[in-house]
Amino acid sequence: MKNIAVIGSGTMGNGIAHVFAQYGYKVSLIDVSEDALKKAVATIDKNLSRQVEKGTLTAENKQQALSLITTFTDLKAGIAQAELVVEAATENVDLKLNIFRELDAHAAPDAILASNTSSISITKIASVTKRPGKVIGMHFMNPVPVMKLVEVIRGYTTTDVVTQTVMELSRALGKVPVEVNDYPGFVANRILMPMINEAICTLHEGVAGVEEIDTVMKLGMAHPMGPLQLADFIGLDVCLAILQVLFQGFGNPKYAPCPLLVNMVQAGHRGVKSGAGFYAYAAGSKELVVAPQFKKA
Repeated sequence: MKNIAVIGSGTMGNGIAHVFAQYGYKVSLIDVSEDALKKAVATIDKNLSRQVEKGTLTAENKQQALSLITTFTDLKAGIAQAELVVEAATENVDLKLNIFRELDAHAAPDAILASNTSSISITKIASVTKRPGKVIGMHFMNPVPVMKLVEVIRGYTTTDVVTQTVMELSRALGKVPVEVNDYPGFVANRILMPMINEAICTLHEGVAGVEEIDTVMKLGMAHPMGPLQLADFIGLDVCLAILQVLFQGFGNPKYAPCPLLVNMVQAGHRGVKSGAGFYAYAAGSKELVVAPQFKKA
């Protein structure tokens, strides 16, 4: 397998394209927006340069990786040669189902169709295709070039051959794949999101402030990043979407999103990407500053 297509050029999509190209795969990076594709390639260039500066990659390797990435705004043309397609679009079920219908119609019959979804049912995604056995979850962690884990999710009818192929491919990228079954949130987010939600509830109920909650988890539980900072990093809208999938999938009130999280997302406070969440983010600054509405009087 040498030809990979990646759908979506955002944070996850460009990271996935980066890693495949770094390991010698030809990558078609596909997005409806030409501007988004240009931004993605610039990001990949910058991140590869950072690896060169750290000595983990040579300048020659960087140029070779960049030369393996071709961008497309036409999905049909972009996936024409793909042996594996990895969808990394927004975490929206209707959008993903539409993409997979189109992928199924235009991808080669033997192509494996993978989704980088962090919570949406692989079985549901597979059900809109004529190749459910070749549909699988390939959940990379952010930032993709750094994080080792790939959560490999088997849909109800995903074949053993497809699962093993994706497991071996993940290892070839220097990753550590973990096979899990298809239930809401899989493993990573079924455990992580309730913790983040509980941290938000703890803040909402006035038990402690933003910094205090994050400090307890960093120093007491050895987490590299507190849950509120992590929520900002993931995107509060993404956290809300995953919690809604868990709540709807299990029908258990323990997964109900905290009202504070709902309000913040509705107000457009989505974390790092919007410049405001539990912390305030200024361009060019790495200083961690609690957002004004959460500062203690």
